[in-house]
Amino acid sequence: MTENSAEMSHEEVLRVKLSVLTQEHRDLDAAIQALEEKRSTDPLQVRRLKRQKLALKDQIRAIEDELTPDIIA
Repeated sequence: MTENSAEMSHEEVLRVKLSVLTQEHRDLDAAIQALEEKRSTDPLQVRRLKRQKLALKDQIRAIEDELTPDIIA
């Protein structure tokens, strides 16, 4: 067994993290939608969840930028 097969590459780690963050983003989106459908929802709670969702989106974009090679035109 080589050292490389036992450890994930940086790119593989980023791809797994991207997958996890994307799922969390979807879950938050569903939670926000469910809360907004209930009329007795605390608006502060919805705002906090939306802020969390936005932070996740920023993290997702940062990882996608790191995984996408720069193309010099």
